[in-house]
Amino acid sequence: MSDIARRKDEHLDICREDRVESERASGFARWRLNYTSLPEIALEDVDLRTEIAGKTLRAPIIIGAMTGGTEGAGALNKVLAEAAQRTGVGFALGSGRVVIERPETASSFQVRDVAPDVLLFANLGAVQFNYGVSGTDAQRLVDVLEADALNLHLNPLQEAIQPEGDTNFRGLAQAMQNALRDITSPVFVKEVGAGIGPETAALLATMPLAGVETAGVGGTSWARVEALRHDSEPTRKSGLALGGFGIPTVDSLLTCRDLMPEQTIIASGGLRSAEEMAKGLALGADACACALPFLKAASKGVDGVVEAIEDFIHTLAIIHFVCGARTPKEMRGRAQRVG
Repeated sequence: MSDIARRKDEHLDICREDRVESERASGFARWRLNYTSLPEIALEDVDLRTEIAGKTLRAPIIIGAMTGGTEGAGALNKVLAEAAQRTGVGFALGSGRVVIERPETASSFQVRDVAPDVLLFANLGAVQFNYGVSGTDAQRLVDVLEADALNLHLNPLQEAIQPEGDTNFRGLAQAMQNALRDITSPVFVKEVGAGIGPETAALLATMPLAGVETAGVGGTSWARVEALRHDSEPTRKSGLALGGFGIPTVDSLLTCRDLMPEQTIIASGGLRSAEEMAKGLALGADACACALPFLKAASKGVDGVVEAIEDFIHTLAIIHFVCGARTPKEMRGRAQRVG
């Protein structure tokens, strides 16, 4: 097993078995949705359908990026993708760098046989453009995986803690700009759990992106995950100490929407309930992504993930109804700060 493949299996094991969520809040508790006793619509009027990257989702929900590259990761991807197909939501694959380096691992990411209609995101660490990967390589990854769009993820904190981390982020914004010229698919940029702040959002706003995913503080802490893989000090201690470092999800969401008013914004980072998803929509998100709840549900197979997604969708529709919003776009602005 390659170092990358071994790392991916270790990530999954840690996320399943250890408490890896940030001890710092995502920020949603500071906001309250505007419940209305006289919504002036019927529950059957609610239509959660949402268009992202040219595809229509039944509801504004995306199964967040997790894994790929090993036999176990491939089996998990099939479970998650089939559940996405059955429920009509989106699905984001984990980092596909291993496919570029070892093409024989592509099968662990390929899910079109069970999810022919799903909005599917390929995924690549943006920092790899500083390590020899090109925009052409990135587009080839999208093509091989038959994806609809590409997530370029930013993760300097994780890389700094990761034993095998790639930490040369010098001039990366320009490297991304150069690579984007050779990528024909819609491109999104996402963080992995430390959020997108004003400086980064302003840089991203200058790029020809389809959108961004906030992935703020409040969900899985990848600094903590990497620390739990570490044997050496003081890096292990640093990872544990910085487990809640970064931009809370709500702050990241508000910043991205303010600086990128026309792009698609996907809220992620600790969304654990339909109410938090509705708050994300109210604060400017077009859709919401989460991973850990679906990873845990996958222990019960496809049916377990389908049940979890259907629970989110059912509750999200009721919230729209009692807030008087027929669609996710009508949810925007229907929240107020309380703390």
